[in-house]
Amino acid sequence: MAFARLRTQEGQHLFTVKKPVAIEQACLEYESEVTDRAQMHQAIMLMGFRPTVRIVKTRRTATVDGLGVCVDEVELAGVFMEIERTAGADQPGVVVQAEPDAWARSLGVERERTGDTYDSLVRSRTRKASRSADGVDAVITVTEWPNLKGR
Repeated sequence: MAFARLRTQEGQHLFTVKKPVAIEQACLEYESEVTDRAQMHQAIMLMGFRPTVRIVKTRRTATVDGLGVCVDEVELAGVFMEIERTAGADQPGVVVQAEPDAWARSLGVERERTGDTYDSLVRSRTRKASRSADGVDAVITVTEWPNLKGR
């Protein structure tokens, strides 16, 4: 099922439509800049999409050994590292995933692969917080990542 995203990043409004494909967390993706966020929001609603969750994140990016590396700090969910290599049309995604996995292992830090999306993690966290008897949310553990320079 396709989903839409409207985000603002450094004053720029981006409309994205994604449709998941066979590989976990892989999507066909189409993105375009929009000048009027409010009008685009109304257009998305008219197309039948509905807001489900708001994701607030800070992203740091780098290219290391030809791999795209993103470190995301996501409010209500924690800190995540995403490592990716773009697959050519003739390359099976499973084969291409082996290189980022090997690079991640070389960091020597504890890793946990997740198939969860940020929206599902935040939605789950929000539900847990709203059910908390004392109104206090649990502590979010933030993992410190090694400096990527020089790798």
